[in-house]
Amino acid sequence: MTATHHQESGRLVRTSNAAVAALLRLGVPLFGAHVLGVRGRTSGQLRTVPVNPIDVDGIRYLVSPRGHTQWVRNLRAAGECELRRGRSTRRYGATEIVDADKPAILRAYLARWEWQVRPYVNGCTADSTDAKLLAAAARHPVFRLAEQR
Repeated sequence: MTATHHQESGRLVRTSNAAVAALLRLGVPLFGAHVLGVRGRTSGQLRTVPVNPIDVDGIRYLVSPRGHTQWVRNLRAAGECELRRGRSTRRYGATEIVDADKPAILRAYLARWEWQVRPYVNGCTADSTDAKLLAAAARHPVFRLAEQR
């Protein structure tokens, strides 16, 4: 999990992320997206970004299609986060998944979100072989979320 791949987001993506986050905060359901809140590893300030959680076999995961982004680095450091949509906020502990355990999660994620993340996943699809998904695993951090009470 030491890979450093990171797909920078351009101005259009940053602008659309801000618009999506605003709609999610208002409670507008957007295909299951949530606003991730995680403490900055340096500032300690709450940082937010829209994310697409995926549930696989009753377990919630966060996948980073753009690689080792700032929210990924912050979540590694903090070990916990919150997911918000409208007035609902849930807190989670987060554990990063090893590459060998990622193919089934990546497949489920791509089955749900491929239309949105296609430019970032290096040709992988929900129909990709386990070998191809495993080869891409180091480039796409995955966190298992456990709800905290």
